Amino acid sequence: MSEPEIDVLVFDVLGTLVDEPAGLRAGIRALDPSLDGATTERLLLLWQGHIEHEQRRILDGERPYLPSDALDREAAHRVAEAAGVGDPDAVAALALSARRLPPWPDTVAGLARLAEGFPLIGLSNASRTALLGLNAHAGLRWHQALSAEDARAYKPDPEVYRLAVTVSGLPPERLLMVAAHAWDLRGAQRLGLRTAHVSRPVGDPPAASDRFDLYADGLADLAEQLDARRARRKAARG
Repeated sequence: MSEPEIDVLVFDVLGTLVDEPAGLRAGIRALDPSLDGATTERLLLLWQGHIEHEQRRILDGERPYLPSDALDREAAHRVAEAAGVGDPDAVAALALSARRLPPWPDTVAGLARLAEGFPLIGLSNASRTALLGLNAHAGLRWHQALSAEDARAYKPDPEVYRLAVTVSGLPPERLLMVAAHAWDLRGAQRLGLRTAHVSRPVGDPPAASDRFDLYADGLADLAEQLDARRARRKAARG
């Protein structure tokens, strides 16, 4: 059986292309430079836990939809309160740290290489405004950047992945969802997208039961695997 054709690559952003914890740590340290490492990590977990919990509440219908900017502001207030910082300007600056996330070392060059062979779509839970800031700060270049805000939901809601399918104008199986989070890829699979797990230090690793189409150590490895697939298809066509 021949391998399925892949025409478009769809990328998760947070954690897959940018180091989200590193950017948030920097924002927390700027909030109070006297914080030690253990306290910074505790506050980082507080932020991440709030975002995850509130997104889940929204997905479960327990709370009306709010874009990521609003959730970031809530998380920043919780972290600042826990750190004993009450300066509104400092809290506002902390909230914006969610847009100042550094790219992984292979991200910019990897996207450029992959863009030579495929249209690239960014598909993020970040709001439209936050995604603009993220792209600019990290130097991400897309053919199209889509925010979950347009679906008024968060991944892994199928309506978020449907945004990429609709924009591509292709059947879902012609799209390859690329992410460092197994939960994200499972959500894409449920809508019929192909999937590629890229290993990152902060990602959600696959479970033994997961069956993704590709597994890559980074974007260069992913590009090599995709090049090999194309070569095999070309050879099969004679």
